[in-house]
Amino acid sequence: MTSRIPTLDIRRFSDPSSAGDRDAFVADLGATYREWGFAGISGHGIDQSQIDASYDVFRRFFALPEDTKLQYHVPGSGGARGYTPFGVETAKGAKYSDLKEFWHIGREIPRDSKYAAVMPPNLWPKEIPEFKAVGYGLYQTLDRLGSRVLSALALHIGLPEDYFVDKTDSGNSILRPIHYPPITSDDIPNERAGAHEDINLITLLVGASAAGLEVKSRQGEWVPFTAQADTIVVNIGDMLQRLTNHVYPSTTHRVVNPPGEQARQPRYSTPFFLHPNPDFLIDVLPSTITADNPSRYPEPITAQGYLEERLREIKLK
Repeated sequence: MTSRIPTLDIRRFSDPSSAGDRDAFVADLGATYREWGFAGISGHGIDQSQIDASYDVFRRFFALPEDTKLQYHVPGSGGARGYTPFGVETAKGAKYSDLKEFWHIGREIPRDSKYAAVMPPNLWPKEIPEFKAVGYGLYQTLDRLGSRVLSALALHIGLPEDYFVDKTDSGNSILRPIHYPPITSDDIPNERAGAHEDINLITLLVGASAAGLEVKSRQGEWVPFTAQADTIVVNIGDMLQRLTNHVYPSTTHRVVNPPGEQARQPRYSTPFFLHPNPDFLIDVLPSTITADNPSRYPEPITAQGYLEERLREIKLK
């Protein structure tokens, strides 16, 4: 089934020899995000072997004994780095926790960086020696792709193409390998991931080829988004929604439990949450304020302040 949410080939933007198609890509991408807050990105150049190697490493970690995994859980950290056990994260306003466990990989920064206090060092499971090289390699690859998407979005709203570069070069971005274990009961009230919006600027999802992701349309309909295997799903987060005065909506989405025997299978996915630098001030862009769309956020807030506020709401802090 072809998804109603468009998939766009980012090679149209990256090829400097096709200026007309580049402009058309920017227009198409902007229109897709204004309507859905989601888009599929193909032609991204990420080798499937890199993705496969990452999933192999992540699966092996989640297969470790629970006591071993819990050695990498840091209570009180908001799950900033390392392991977060099953049943902890809860969608904002939800009654039940999500059916998942996950790991967080953050940006590697010098420990004398001004951001060191809010961006702790990574943890790496010693049981899987290649976890660091493979996991951080995928982090860097998705970080670069996210920067290309942000460049196109900047042009769409009348900003310089490099507007986001110095605002995200030390961003508190997170790669989150997720394991949704098999569901053993048909009558549990929890969903694998309850309806929510993401916190950050944009999210790049590797592994949306497995059924379950649903996006809420403007009309309130839940629309399945099962992408082709070579497509990375990229959606708008709350920080970019706020920065652009809702020109780009942060759309509600969820991961539903599959029916019947499919529920007895585990599901894996790996989102990359692209964040701005912690001290970036999220203040509504003047170019997005119009008579029909007055500023919705008169008070600016730092990216770190906003992040901490939201982590408390989803019970990670």
